[in-house]
Amino acid sequence: MTNLNCFGRHRRRTAPQFTDSRSELFSRPLHSRINGWSLPLHFFQLLALIIYSFMAIVGFGIYVPLLPAPWSFAAYALMGAAFVLHLVTHMAAVTIDPADLSVRTRKDYSSPMPVFDNTKHQHVIHNLHCMLCEVDVGPKAKHCSSCNKCIADFDHHCKWLNNCVGGRNYWFFFITICSAVVGKMLLVLVVLFVFIEHYVNPSVLRTAPQFQTVKGNVSWLVFLPTAPLETSSISLLALAFITVLLALAALLLLCHLLCFHIYLLSQGISTYEYIIRKRQSPNAKEKEQVPPALPSDGVTAQSLGPLESPVNCDAPLSSRSCTFKLEERGPTSARLPEPICAELEEVNEERRLEYSSGSPAQVIAAEPVMSLPVGWNLSGMEKKPAEGRPIVQDPLGSSIMDAAVVHQQLMTETQTQYLGFTEQMP
Repeated sequence: MTNLNCFGRHRRRTAPQFTDSRSELFSRPLHSRINGWSLPLHFFQLLALIIYSFMAIVGFGIYVPLLPAPWSFAAYALMGAAFVLHLVTHMAAVTIDPADLSVRTRKDYSSPMPVFDNTKHQHVIHNLHCMLCEVDVGPKAKHCSSCNKCIADFDHHCKWLNNCVGGRNYWFFFITICSAVVGKMLLVLVVLFVFIEHYVNPSVLRTAPQFQTVKGNVSWLVFLPTAPLETSSISLLALAFITVLLALAALLLLCHLLCFHIYLLSQGISTYEYIIRKRQSPNAKEKEQVPPALPSDGVTAQSLGPLESPVNCDAPLSSRSCTFKLEERGPTSARLPEPICAELEEVNEERRLEYSSGSPAQVIAAEPVMSLPVGWNLSGMEKKPAEGRPIVQDPLGSSIMDAAVVHQQLMTETQTQYLGFTEQMP
């Protein structure tokens, strides 16, 4: 028997132990993490704080003070509200413990977490009981492998917060994204205004009293009004260019994330549920291409001869009719296709105009008559030309016959063969 050591990190690996790349190995933390401030801090969390600090210093220290008096007050108010709201909600989303109520009630994050034994249990959470946290959890709780605890109403684990996003801090996370989008949009507008007015009308940006001591339009002052620092015009424009690029890149990511979570809210699902549905749904490219169904009728419009009376396409064939198989094309259906019916009705109209004296064919009462083309051999019948009738020669032959005579001959022969075929049926 293998002695399982709860403190052995090699037992917590989710990738093969013997591998060349260390990045493929993932070890669960020995202890459950309390919140986003639990060590170790993630790189993305530090990067988010650095970007926020850079935007705040550049916006409120360099470019907003250069705006004229009416616009500077509005920029301080709107941008200040957006940046303060973002900072407060961001800190709240990082600090709040999103764990399930039963996990937080235990308040024992110092003890190491046991190792999940998949030979005894198939899932970490089974029947609303977590095998690792050893507590009963809610229906939407999930055990996060990064935080190593069950999260109430689990949505996803955010690396930018270094914390899980669940039911307790989801709206703080959502407001953090919204405030970041608004703040960066306002910052881009302010920087673009300063950049354009620097070339169009620089005097609009030099209304602060401290500019009276600066000679010429080449030098500019930053960090007004508390700590004015003189800088060059090139440095001001280069910093503006870098700020706009960085803000636009952040806006692209944040707008995509915001639209995604608005879609999730409209659907009433979480990020975890969305991922599970995408994994379970079949890929459109992997779906089997169903070939178009071949027509079940064994005859075509060209093989059907003219009918004596108009065909009722909605009337089914009677019990005297048979279902037969022709040239391995499948059994004939009980109804004729609509294009064939339309063509047959046109042929009947032409025949009524040409042969008004009467029709040599016999019609079976209460049953639509379907003529068969010449050359079909059914039940031992063979094509035989009627006596006293001219034979249709090959198109490459020398004789040329009248079209009306040929049509009359074909109609008579097919009707005679069909009547003989129905009489032979039991």
